Amino acid sequence: MPKAGLDAKAKKAAAEGLSKLLADTYAVYLKTHGYHWNVRGPNFAQLHGLFMTQYTEMWTAIDELAERIRALGELAPQGYGAFGNLSAIKDGDPNKDADGMVRDLIDGHDALIATGYAVLGQAQEAGDEVTAGLVTDRLTVHEKHRWMLQATLA
Repeated sequence: MPKAGLDAKAKKAAAEGLSKLLADTYAVYLKTHGYHWNVRGPNFAQLHGLFMTQYTEMWTAIDELAERIRALGELAPQGYGAFGNLSAIKDGDPNKDADGMVRDLIDGHDALIATGYAVLGQAQEAGDEVTAGLVTDRLTVHEKHRWMLQATLA
């Protein structure tokens, strides 16, 4: 009977890519949540609500990504140090004005989307349909988040 699933090397590679995606997601989550608290200006109510919608969605995604890493047989990274080593996305600056916060979040989503496409390509190449499906779902959401943020600046 043939062995089902991915080989150990493919699982490890998928978990490594997902770990970076998890770290990037956590960084954008934290930035979005912080900007939710600290946004000011005439668009406060709109941005406060938009940021809350986005960080709430990302909070659920963080768990889904970590659980996929565990399903691949690897440990999910945890803690600020581990996430900081995996992600190049910097902390938000509460002193930015509202438009600066939005632009910073757009940049964060751009970085996250780039990571997502890299992980998606690896998953597709390895025939890892489960990881590819999860990452495709995440890309759909982050591209929509980015679009909504961009639309507030138009």
